[in-house]
Amino acid sequence: MTQPASRRAFAAPSVRALLAQAGAFPLTLIAVWLLARAGVPARLPISWECVALVQGAFAALLAWGFRLAIWWRAIELVFPTAVLLARGFELPPGVFLALFVLFLLIYWSTFRTQVPYYPSGRAARDAVAGVLPTDRPLAIADVGSGLGGLVLDLARRRPDSQVDGIELAPLPWFASRLRGKLSGSRARFLRADYEAVNFGHYDVVFAYLSPAAMAGLWRKAESEMRPGSILLSYEFDIPGRMPDRRIVTTNSKKILFLWQF
Repeated sequence: MTQPASRRAFAAPSVRALLAQAGAFPLTLIAVWLLARAGVPARLPISWECVALVQGAFAALLAWGFRLAIWWRAIELVFPTAVLLARGFELPPGVFLALFVLFLLIYWSTFRTQVPYYPSGRAARDAVAGVLPTDRPLAIADVGSGLGGLVLDLARRRPDSQVDGIELAPLPWFASRLRGKLSGSRARFLRADYEAVNFGHYDVVFAYLSPAAMAGLWRKAESEMRPGSILLSYEFDIPGRMPDRRIVTTNSKKILFLWQF
């Protein structure tokens, strides 16, 4: 059954984050009014900085009630104070517009997917390379490939295989594609939403997403991946789905989870 438009809109994390700030505003007014009635300002003056902290605390509490990811709650907490500090710098409006465009290009779909940018690092690359089958060429996909470090590394280590990076955000995708061109790599970088990519085309799918995306990732993998293929997730487990292997990576001590189909 199709959900009502209002429910679909509320399901978007960005909408819930906006509602959290909006809902915190009257709560902040009430809190300041109660403090004034109690005579607190006479003993301890309430500054705009204090008001911003109260607004942020209420917004973070509402974000928790809306079941937003922990990093959304952190944004809600610091957002009013950040706005207050930014006003104090008296920066030209063009600076804010440029920053907005830059963040939009980097975090293109984060507001919808709840998947921020997580660089995987050397430990993850070594762990992934260590679990890849060596008896045949592979088709490998890194979904949410960011700046392409893992994709370029695997393409160098496994010249017999085809390694694809799937990235939706324009700036990381462009940077990774440029890195591939400059290095002469055979890796491919596709600008696409991984949800629209058929996992059945790959022998190995690697993901470093976020807890909020794991249930959806499993549903897609379970419905599309071929027998004998492998799903890898760095750091984030899939609730209710026991992995076939847990590989503790060197240095970082984070875990690479492996599911065999």
